[in-house]
Amino acid sequence: MKLVNAAQMRAIDQQTINDYGIPGIVLMENAGISVVDVIAEVLEGLSGKTVVILAGKGNNGGDGFVVARHLINAGAQVYTFFLGKEEDLTVDAGLNYKVLVNMQASIYPLQEEADLDGLTVTLLTCDMVVDAIYGVGFKGSLNEFDSQVAAMVNWCQAPVVAVDIPSGVEADTGRVYKEAIRANYTVTMGLPKIGLVLEPGKLYTGTLSVADISIPRSLLESPGLNTNLITHDIIRPLLVPRSPESHKGTYGHVLVIGGSLGLTGAVFMASYAALRSGAGLVTAALPESVQPVVEAGLIEVMTTPLAETSQGAIALEALPALENLLGTASVCAIGPGMSRYGEAKAVVRFVLEKSGIPVVIDADGLNALQDDISVLKDRQVPVILTPHPGEMARLCGKSIEEVQDNRIQIAADFATTWGITLVLKGNKTVIATPGGELYINISGNPGMATAGSGDVLCGIITGLIAQGLKPVWAAVAGVYLHGLAGDYAAEAKGQRGLIAGDLIQFLPEALLSFEKNNLST
Repeated sequence: MKLVNAAQMRAIDQQTINDYGIPGIVLMENAGISVVDVIAEVLEGLSGKTVVILAGKGNNGGDGFVVARHLINAGAQVYTFFLGKEEDLTVDAGLNYKVLVNMQASIYPLQEEADLDGLTVTLLTCDMVVDAIYGVGFKGSLNEFDSQVAAMVNWCQAPVVAVDIPSGVEADTGRVYKEAIRANYTVTMGLPKIGLVLEPGKLYTGTLSVADISIPRSLLESPGLNTNLITHDIIRPLLVPRSPESHKGTYGHVLVIGGSLGLTGAVFMASYAALRSGAGLVTAALPESVQPVVEAGLIEVMTTPLAETSQGAIALEALPALENLLGTASVCAIGPGMSRYGEAKAVVRFVLEKSGIPVVIDADGLNALQDDISVLKDRQVPVILTPHPGEMARLCGKSIEEVQDNRIQIAADFATTWGITLVLKGNKTVIATPGGELYINISGNPGMATAGSGDVLCGIITGLIAQGLKPVWAAVAGVYLHGLAGDYAAEAKGQRGLIAGDLIQFLPEALLSFEKNNLST
């Protein structure tokens, strides 16, 4: 499903009106009806219910006036509070306002402190509150008066339905400054807004539904909309049933390069996750002194000992052996447990230069790039980088705070600049492609914030590439499956006690959910 920012949604609305001849008043009517449908479902009927509507002066307020009309006609007791002046209403909102006036509906001004008393009384006894104050054009923070209104709504015990987006939430970023209305339900029009799926905006959104308000399908699926929400339906076609005549060679050979003294667990988890994701063969190449540790723990994984430094990390003398291994593998992951040391940069550069297969760079492989990232320009194969925010900050020369404040744009710029696929990990992991396409993931939970979780993701992505998925789609599917396995694990064990090994344990269950679905269709 596509995600849009405010400017894209406005453009879609204007194209709908100007190019297709669907009047704005029709879109507003359909939006209001869609909200009424949700209210009716939540309240299990409308007759006799008491509903408070908070309407602003823009088209969002116009949607609210439509909601009020239909609720009144359905037998509800409706109190409409208008945060504006009639002369400031948009044209379509003004028409619907006049309809309410002609119906002799109860419309109360809400512009100054004295007006808050009436709102307080109605909030004490109402069955539902409708937030139609601000739409997707809102930016910054609510003014002092609107903040008071939002605080009163948040204090109210009645459920809240937001029209398009909760007031006080930025549509492009999900940012909330000071106060914002916390909705239990949000009915967004046409397409979800980016800010509704990113924190903190998601926390204010509640249950999200997307309303069809008659915007032409071609506009909603336009190639110009390059931000996508990763859903089960996107992943399902990628995980096709296996052929009865297949064998281990059919599903590829993963090479995991990494490990060092004290950091064998990262290679262990990346290798095991690659196997659990469905790869046919996995080889872990790691320093000779730690190779027995991994071999003893992972009987299904092949291991290759490499020449090592005095600190127990991969030495430059191992490069010929690595070149031979690259020639037998389908995909390579480099970096898990590799540690930070002087020769790491040369090892990563060598792998990029000599590899004829896709390369996934994770963990200390990323740290080895930070001083000379130009090596990415010279590669001849698809490359996926999987940084967490700290690693991303080092790669692009920004602070962690800057990365976190602008995750989507930073990921997009980096991926297109260097021609790689970037998986920016964290809450709502962002996948950015070399061609400018973006994917936002919503599977997963805070329990996954634990050591080794990223190594598991690295293994899943490489395992999917080995099975034939294009690197970009392996990244998208891998991130979603990683989060889904985390959700299954948290459901069984709770978030606080979740460890990275649990993600591997529940990965087959995540994959099984797709196998069952594919077999039934």
